[in-house]
Amino acid sequence: MSAPAPERERELTGDVLRLPVRRPDGGVELVEHAVHAPVHWPVPERPASSRTVFAAAHVVPQTGAENVPGAPAVLDWEATLAFRHRLWGLGLGVAEAMDTAQRGMGLDPAATAELVRRSATEAAAVGGAIAAGAGTDQLGPGPHTLAQVRAAYEEQIALVEDAGAQVVLMASRQLAAAARDRHDYLELYGHLLRQVRRPAVLHWLGEVFDPALAGYWGSRDVETATDAFVELVHAHAGAVDGVKVSLLDAGHERALRRRLPAGVRLYTGDDFNYPELIEGEVVDGREHHSDALLGIFAAIPHVAAAGLLRLDAGDPAGFRAALDPTLPLARHVFGAPTPYYKAGIAFLNWLDGRQPGYAMVGGLHAARSAVHQAQAFRLADEAGVLTDPQLAARRLRGYLAVHGIDA
Repeated sequence: MSAPAPERERELTGDVLRLPVRRPDGGVELVEHAVHAPVHWPVPERPASSRTVFAAAHVVPQTGAENVPGAPAVLDWEATLAFRHRLWGLGLGVAEAMDTAQRGMGLDPAATAELVRRSATEAAAVGGAIAAGAGTDQLGPGPHTLAQVRAAYEEQIALVEDAGAQVVLMASRQLAAAARDRHDYLELYGHLLRQVRRPAVLHWLGEVFDPALAGYWGSRDVETATDAFVELVHAHAGAVDGVKVSLLDAGHERALRRRLPAGVRLYTGDDFNYPELIEGEVVDGREHHSDALLGIFAAIPHVAAAGLLRLDAGDPAGFRAALDPTLPLARHVFGAPTPYYKAGIAFLNWLDGRQPGYAMVGGLHAARSAVHQAQAFRLADEAGVLTDPQLAARRLRGYLAVHGIDA
């Protein structure tokens, strides 16, 4: 497998950019960066066998449409679905209509419903794995009763299941506002899990990703909340395929996965520590690892797929050699304020030629600065993430020029 290796220098393309870098005093200076030649990652012939992996996919807006704050989303369906085919072609599953697709941040309920239906149809046509988020965002701002929240969940579960996708029960802002204590969560989720047609994925999205979810599972104390979460999973283990946890706390994830019932997966959502969590470790003679449902995999799909090939071959060192160099990029893209990580996912895909322009529904492309995005380019280039670094360099020059920066 061809991969970046710390003991040797990768070839350069000859392109040199002057990238803006933030100084400690808050000012900006330009620093030269030599662009690397692409890494030719091997493409798997089939999905990974050692791990179950989903990439949470972003959406591409239609060029020229009024995708401004507060407006209904208008998607470029060809580009949006082509990106999902790229993920399936690399052996990755697609996690559809998750927070990466801007649920609650620009993607309205009507566009969400159409996205789920269209993606599930495409998945069935190619035999691709697909799971899709079922939430309560059609309710809008509250207050709402628990009965209204339950009905909203049921409506979206029916949408996902009728489309043919696996249900991901998303964390609900409306439930967080309406629930009085852990018992409200346990009762409502229990009701939903008794209805699903096939085992679902429970999604615990931490408040670092969405402040409106503070106190989920009935407490702002993580350990107390975890106890309620584990109680729910054990009570309905037959209806739970796995849990998707996005708290950015590797220690908590390791402890949680040892508490799960046999057969229930932990899908890591930790975009800061995913290589070590997916690799796993042996504790008391038993191997423990995380599967994955990750937003960052939508930005590094070729590297992720190639790394999983090595893991399937019994080569964890090769897996880490591929994935570890992507960590600085992921930690940058998901840096505070973390909810705006979607802008980094879209930007990197535009740089690499997977969409016609850098724009996002709801005008969210303005959520990160030019300095931040230039750093994302540098880290992606150094990690071997870009399939066409020269195209990315040309696009970055134009982007920076719009921001008054001569690269």
